[in-house]
Amino acid sequence: MDKGREIARYGLEALLRSGAEKAHCVVSFVEKHEMNVDAGEFSLLRTTFDTHVGLTAIKDGKKGQTGANKSDRESIDRAAADVLSIAEASQPDDANDIAEKQPAEVFSAGGDAPDLDRMHMRLAEFLKESKRRHPKAVIRQAYLDFTKTRSYVQNSNGVDFDSTSGVYHLVTIFSSKEGDKVSSFNYTGFSMRDLDKPLLEHAGLDRLLRESGEQTTTVPVKGKFVGDVIITPECLEDMVRFLVRSVSDAPMIAGTSIYKDSLNKRVASPSLTIHSRPVSDEISDGYFITADGYKAQDMTLVEKGILKSYMLSLYGAKKTGKERAVSQGGAWVIEPGDTSFDDMVKSIKKGILLARFSGGNPSANGDFSGIAKNSYLIEDGKIQYPISESMISGNFAEMLMNVIAVSKERVHSGFSILPWVAVSGATISGK
Repeated sequence: MDKGREIARYGLEALLRSGAEKAHCVVSFVEKHEMNVDAGEFSLLRTTFDTHVGLTAIKDGKKGQTGANKSDRESIDRAAADVLSIAEASQPDDANDIAEKQPAEVFSAGGDAPDLDRMHMRLAEFLKESKRRHPKAVIRQAYLDFTKTRSYVQNSNGVDFDSTSGVYHLVTIFSSKEGDKVSSFNYTGFSMRDLDKPLLEHAGLDRLLRESGEQTTTVPVKGKFVGDVIITPECLEDMVRFLVRSVSDAPMIAGTSIYKDSLNKRVASPSLTIHSRPVSDEISDGYFITADGYKAQDMTLVEKGILKSYMLSLYGAKKTGKERAVSQGGAWVIEPGDTSFDDMVKSIKKGILLARFSGGNPSANGDFSGIAKNSYLIEDGKIQYPISESMISGNFAEMLMNVIAVSKERVHSGFSILPWVAVSGATISGK
C-alpha cells in the first residue's frame, strides 16, 4: 500500500479506536524547491519537506480537530486521543458531519519535479530584462519556487482520494527610484505549470513594473468628488471577496448576510459573470478536493448578475438547510466583456484607475474606506498621472450593481483569470 494512504488509513483507525463515531483524515506531503532574490541578487536556494496529518472526529454530535507534523504511529495515536478530548469538551451540533462516500479517485496536475537549471535561468533573465526594460525598477525581493503537494483524504464513510500537483510560483516585491524620488512599493504573484515563457510575459508583471517607473512622481488629487473607478485585475478580488464572504458560512448561518435570500436573484450588473474553476485546465494552481472531503467541481457563482450559488460548506449547508457549494471558492474566472480597456478609459469623465487598495474589511452591508495606492487619475477620457495616496470609499454591494463596463482583456495569473472592471459611484478624497 502507498505510504501516504497507509498513514491516512491508520489515522482513521486510531480515531475510531479512540471512540470517534465519524472520522476524517488528511495526510499531506509538501516538497518545495525555492530560489530567492534580495535587492536584485540571488540570496538563497533551498529545499524543504513538510508533512501534515489532519485529524477530525465526531462523537455524540461533538466535533474535534487537530493537526500533527509527524506521521509515525505513536504521534498519530497521541493526536487521535487529543482530538477526542477536544470533541468531548465541545458543544454538540447536529450539523457536524463528514462527506458521504464517493467513488475513490486519483487526481494529478502539473509536473513531478523542478527544472532547477531553468528556474535559475528564468529568474536571472527576469532580473536582467527588468533592468533593461524598466531601468528605474528596483526588485526588492523575488521568490521562484516549485511546489509538489501529495495529499491523501480518507474518512470513515469510505471517501478515498489521492491528489498530486506540481506548480511553479513567482512572488515579487518592487518599487522604482529616480534620483531621490521613490515610488510606493508594489507586489504581485502568479503560478505556472511550466517555465516555457519568460517571467515578464506572465500575468501583468511587465505592465506593473512599467507603471511603477511612472509612479516615482505623483500628484495629489484635488478636493473630493464622486466618480467612476476602473478596478485592475490585481485589485478586483477585493470586490469578489466581499461577495464570497457575504454568502459563506458565518454570515449565512447568523442570518446577517445581505444576500441571505438572494439565490437566483440579481446581485450584480448583467455584464458580470463569475466562475470558480478549481479543476479547469486554464487554472494552474487549483485543487481537486474540498476541505470537507468532496471532489471539487467547477461552478458558477454569478451568471449575468444573478446569484447562482451560495458558498456554503457541508456544515453551513446543514445549518442553513441550503445547498452545499461544489467548490470552496478561489480559482476565480470572470467572463470578458465587450469593451476594450482603451475604450473603457475614454468613456470616463472623471475617476481613477485603482491598482491597489489598502483598507480594512468592508462592513456587512458592503461599506468600505481605504487608500488608493499605485493608482492614476482619469479625466476627460485620458489617464492623466499617478496620484498620491488618496482616500476611496463606497459600497461594494452597490458597486457590483453599478458595473458599467468589463474589459475584453484579462490577466491570467494561474490562480485566477480577471478583467478590468469599471464601476460608478465611488468617492475619492484628496487634499
